[in-house]
Amino acid sequence: MLRGNKGEWSEIYVLLRLLADGKVYAADSDLNKLENIYFPVIKIIREENKGEIKEYFTGKRVAIYVNGIKTREVTASEFERESVRLLQEISSESSKGAFSIEATQRFMDDILCCKLSAPASDKSDITIKVVDVHTGYSPTVGFSIKSELGSAPTLLNAGRTTNFIYRVRHESLVLVREANGIYRTSGGKERPDVKGRIHKIIQKNGHLEYWKMNNPVFHDNLVLIDSSMDKIIAETLLYFYRDGIGDCEEMVEKLERKNPMRYGNVNAYRYKFKKFLTAVALGMKPATVWDGMDEATGGYIIVTREGDVLAYHIYNRNYFEEYLLKNTKYETASTSRHDFGKIYSENGNDLINLNLQVRFKG
Repeated sequence: MLRGNKGEWSEIYVLLRLLADGKVYAADSDLNKLENIYFPVIKIIREENKGEIKEYFTGKRVAIYVNGIKTREVTASEFERESVRLLQEISSESSKGAFSIEATQRFMDDILCCKLSAPASDKSDITIKVVDVHTGYSPTVGFSIKSELGSAPTLLNAGRTTNFIYRVRHESLVLVREANGIYRTSGGKERPDVKGRIHKIIQKNGHLEYWKMNNPVFHDNLVLIDSSMDKIIAETLLYFYRDGIGDCEEMVEKLERKNPMRYGNVNAYRYKFKKFLTAVALGMKPATVWDGMDEATGGYIIVTREGDVLAYHIYNRNYFEEYLLKNTKYETASTSRHDFGKIYSENGNDLINLNLQVRFKG
């Protein structure tokens, strides 16, 4: 029996919904459906097992091919009915973990679909041949899928690779000991209080000065976006840990007010930060050398809380960038797992690592 969380079952929901509708609607920056902008779907392609290509052609009857051989047909109305049932199951499921949906699995067996998610090696969650209404061209493109039906997903996962290193400038003999001794109680356990430690540095007339990134690959990836991107992100991390600003749009507004890079046009911050979020959303990973190309070549598909399946395609990229800015926030990850939040000494400098993790708002 297949088991998956709400996000994984949402990938099957997208498959069923698109084959029922035969098209995917675009969205504006507030995730509202654009009724007059949609992309006709010709077929959906799945390779659940290496060398076995399954193609689902849209129409009143969905034709299913395996390695080029037509295997069966299923009416679009059946996909409609099963998608409605699956949405109800996902929405009513109270579990935050994995669960099974017997009726949906039976239908999946009927349509030769044996896995919930695309293989981890795939660069996108779903591969679709769409009609580009602007040019008449029919490209085969990959989309990442995010669902609002479950817990808010992360956009950028934390790791030691996402640590930014700061020099702690101070003249206090007891600062390091006092700051590192600050903890908070969470879930019945004592955990390092990163914000409290930074406030202690400030109380002792100290300050943090960005030095470098922990991972040179992530640094070089950011340089592809902009030569100052690491410095801009480093500034926003101070807004988060020092000033308590987590909302990405609020961070950009503070960048515009403070103008730490001394830009003549402060709109540069909004422009560059949106490019950063979009690069991450479309495939840039901190520990992998990035060539600047989008891995999710089609864009993003989002399942809304109401069950709408909406797409941000290359032609509404501006909407997508604005959506990301409005709907993401920083959050604190595990200090022990990712090795940050504690002052340490190296080559005569007192240093502290601050970690970057970005999540969609719940």
